[in-house]
This record gives sequence, structure tokens and C-alpha cells, in this order.
Amino acid sequence: MAQLLYPSPTRKAFITGSTILTTLIVTIDMTITVVAVPKMMADLQAGPDQIAWVLTSYLIASAIMMPLSSWLASKFGRKRVMMISVATFTLASVACGSARGIEFMVFARIIQGLAGAGLIPLGQATLLDINPPEKQPTAMAYAGLGAMIGPLLGPTLGGWLTDNYSWHWVFLINLPVGIVAMIGMLAHLEVMDDSLPRFDWIGFLTLTLFVGCFQLMLDRGEAVDWFDSAEICIYAGIVALSFYLLVVHMFTKANTFLRAELFADRNFAIGTFVSTVIGIVIFATSPMLVMYTENLLGYSALQFGLINIPRAVGTIMGLVIVTRVMKLIDARILLLVGLVCSVVSLFIFSSLNLQTDGLPIMIAGWFQGFSGGLLISPLSALAFATLSPMLRNEAAAIFALVRSLGQSLGISAMTLISIQQTAQVSGRLAEGIRPDNPMLEWARPGLDFGDQATAARTMGEIWRQATMVATIDTFWMACMIALATIPVIFLMEKQKLGQARPGPSVDH
Repeated sequence: MAQLLYPSPTRKAFITGSTILTTLIVTIDMTITVVAVPKMMADLQAGPDQIAWVLTSYLIASAIMMPLSSWLASKFGRKRVMMISVATFTLASVACGSARGIEFMVFARIIQGLAGAGLIPLGQATLLDINPPEKQPTAMAYAGLGAMIGPLLGPTLGGWLTDNYSWHWVFLINLPVGIVAMIGMLAHLEVMDDSLPRFDWIGFLTLTLFVGCFQLMLDRGEAVDWFDSAEICIYAGIVALSFYLLVVHMFTKANTFLRAELFADRNFAIGTFVSTVIGIVIFATSPMLVMYTENLLGYSALQFGLINIPRAVGTIMGLVIVTRVMKLIDARILLLVGLVCSVVSLFIFSSLNLQTDGLPIMIAGWFQGFSGGLLISPLSALAFATLSPMLRNEAAAIFALVRSLGQSLGISAMTLISIQQTAQVSGRLAEGIRPDNPMLEWARPGLDFGDQATAARTMGEIWRQATMVATIDTFWMACMIALATIPVIFLMEKQKLGQARPGPSVDH
């Protein structure tokens, strides 16, 4: 293999800029459609179960394609695969924005998910390859910029576009961004592996079954009452069997699709676990905050976007600080500070109530954004520090996949816990709504139990109070998970980031 030659500063700027743009449009599309769902349902004449596939199909296609993208990049060249992916993603976005029926919309979303899946991990691997070791921490900060800002910007941008134009522009806005990213990608270097072994179909199919059914189980569970449904039990059985076959195949065969040596690296294995936790405590808590502010406090999409600004500011501040100090101190200290900030933010979130104004939410949001800015870059740098550059494509794909699955798992688990807690608390509160309760008589004297309007208002208030209790309990659970993860980061080796390694072959 030839030694990697680093590009000129101008060429590097084009590569970095286009990589950030591609990461941004992919991560924005993961969340931007959520606020447009009600209007899409009306225009596409789709029911709740049908419209859910607009979100589910994208996530499943992305999860399945993400690990395959590393093999395609190694086989056909990273630059070629990324350019085709951006072009296909952009065209699929136009197709989504032009859809007039739910069937075509779901088909276009599947293509969009398949095309965009590899852009984040391959972009991360690209930024590592074009920078010398001493500048790789800064490169990881750039990679984290798009990954962190996208999910924050998505709901606000989607709400503004939907309210002021139409839901079609939620997708059509990707067209100019995709074109600019394509132009920037012309500067990319071509990286490929001439010694790639034969494609491992068994490993790919077992991983695809595991990831696809796992994502389906998480996305469909709430709608069909989880394991009381035969559908979810079937998914769970396929997940268990495919995972068993995948692990056995990975450790008993050579040159497998998912290579065992990735997880033999201690830093990568632990970093992948911590990345899963980050997916839960930072990204998966965002939908809970949206539900709290919009459903319980009555905030509009624009108001939610405004109180979310400190979170974006905190993210940028964390990324800037990381680029300055990451080469000077132990990266594990940055991870420690990041997790502590995450604990603080979740503790504040768990102290909210129905009379809370925007200030505590903004303070907690800043801490959460700051923690994300501190965590993403050092964690990626530590996880990849001891890996061979030849494993970067695959490692980046698995790293991104696990974080995505952690986010999906966290959202599903928190939603389930919130629903169960809401039902339990509603039941306990409803028990006290009776004429012989002296506290109720003191608080609501003369309450007419026979009036239907009064009963409806009472039950509505019970639901609000129960949902509030369930929400803060869920934030408290996430806080404890973040706190318990702190000791794990010190199991990672203290690695001096920036040791030179031979790079992959590069075709200029």
C-alpha cells in the first residue's frame, strides 16, 4: 500500500466543506419530517399507520445500508461511492417533495435512506485520511459539527418551512445543498483497497436481518402493543437468531463481512458502547423534550426552535473548545466533563413542571449541547486511535450504525416507559376524584361530578399531570444511565492521539 499523501489546504477545504454539508443534510432529514407529518397525512390521504412508514422506511433502509457502505467504498472507491450517494439522495429528496401518494413517498424515502446511509461514516473516514495525525482531533470536531447540529436544526427548519411554504419544501430544500456538495466532492481523493477479499454474503445477510428486524421491532412496537403482538414476537425471534448466527460466523470464519478484529480493539469496543449511551441520553431524549414543550406547555414549532438555540450554541462552544485542548490533555478528561454536563442537563430536565418557563429549558439545553460538543470528537478520536487505517471504512460504518441503533432503542424504550408511567399515574390520580375526598372538596369546592364538560376537563388535567410525571421520570432514568457510564470511559487506553500510520492507497 502506498503512503497517504495529504491534499493541499485549498483542496482540503473543499473536501471538508462538502463532507460537512453531506452529513448535515442526512442528519437533518432524520428529524425534519416529524413536524410535517400532520400536513403530509392530509395531502397524501394516509392514515397514522401508513404515514409512520415515511419515518420507519428511511430508518430501516439507512440502518441496513450503513455497514454495506464500507465494503462498497473499499471495493469501488470512496469518492465514487460518495458522489453516487449524494446524487441519488438529492434526486430521492426531489422525488419525496413531488410525491402525490403514500406508496411513492415510502418508496422514495427508502431510496433516500439507502443513498444517505454511508455518507456520515465515509465522511468521517475521509476527514481522518486527509489530515495528519496532529490535526485529526480538529477533523473529528468538523465531523461532529454536522452530526450534532443536524438533529437540532431539523425540527425547527421543518416547522418553519411547513408553516410558511408547504411540507414539500422539507425535501426540496436538499436540492441546492446536494448540488453544492457534489461540486465540492470533485476535490475528493479516491481511496480504495486493492486486496479486498470475496464478498461475505452470509455475514451481510445475517447482519441485515438483525439490523432490519431490530429497527422494525423498535418502530412498530408501540403501535401493536409490543410483545402482546405476534408481529413483534416474530421480529424478536429473527433478531435473536440472526445475532447468534452473525456472532458465530464472525468468530469462526476468515474475512467476514463484520470483522472480529474491530471488537478486539479495546478502545473501539468501549468507544462503540459509549457511543450507544450517547445516542440514548443526548439524541433519544430530544423527542421527549419536544412532547413536553409542545403538548404540555403549548409551544409552537417556532417557539421550540427559539428555546433550542442555546443548545446549538453550547454544541458549537464544546466543539471549539475540543479543537483547542484535545491535543493538550487526556481525551478521557473531556469525555468525563462531557458526561458530567449531560448528567447536569438531564437533572435539570427531570426537575421541570407544568409552570416552568423557558429559562430552565434553555439552561439545560445549553448543558446538553455543550456535552455533545465535548463528547463526539474525543470519543471518535479515541475509538479510532488504535485501529489500522485500513479498517477505517468498516469501523466508521459500525460506529455510526451502533449510535443510530442506540438512538432508536432509547427513543422506543423511553416512549414505552413514558406510556406505562402515564397510565399508572393517571390511575392513581383518578382514584382521588371522588365526592368523599376532603382534599378535592377543599381544592375544588362545588365540583359537579355529573357535568360532562367538567368531567372532560378533569380527565384532561389528570392526563397532563400524569404525562408530566412520566416525562420527568424518563429524564431521571436517562440521567442515571449517563452517570453510570462515567467509570466506563476510563477503561479506554490513554492513547497519544497523532501517531503516524501508513495510509491506504490513493488514486489522484
